[in-house]
Amino acid sequence: MRHTISLLVENEYGMLTRVAGLFSARGYQIDTLNVAPTLEEGVSRMTLTTHGNDHVIQQILQQSHKLIKVLEVTDMTAAPHVEREMVMLTVNAHVGEQRREVLSLVEIFRAKVVDVSNDAFILEMTGNAEKVNAFIELLKPIGILDIVRTGPVAMTRVAHIKAQKVKDDDEEFSELTLNEKV
Repeated sequence: MRHTISLLVENEYGMLTRVAGLFSARGYQIDTLNVAPTLEEGVSRMTLTTHGNDHVIQQILQQSHKLIKVLEVTDMTAAPHVEREMVMLTVNAHVGEQRREVLSLVEIFRAKVVDVSNDAFILEMTGNAEKVNAFIELLKPIGILDIVRTGPVAMTRVAHIKAQKVKDDDEEFSELTLNEKV
């Protein structure tokens, strides 16, 4: 099963090598990988996708926690979340019917034309993996000349974060009440 894993890491030289080395040394596959800074200076978020059974994913999570400078590891697949990825494509767009067909797909998928030439467009589209795959499949018969794809980034849904905070506060309150009774 495919899993999306988020790692908050200290943004230091060699961090990406350590994470990639962990996967490589144990024979785990990284399907996609994105790294970008967070709002906190010196901290970056790595979002990677991998696949494996429950035992393999548990090992990945546990081993990632043990890495120096890894601050937090979250299996996003386990909680309600939103995933998006971006794709940029150069497609054939000769004047006439072909150009109209590409523009029609751009509108349907809420994509953007970011560059135009006499016989090609560069398109940009953001969405979940299924939407990106569908867009690509529909453009293949027209002629994709080049493609760049980011792989997913993910965030936990706000409602889940708030519910988890309330649950944590209730548990903390219960412990205080229990301690006060003793």
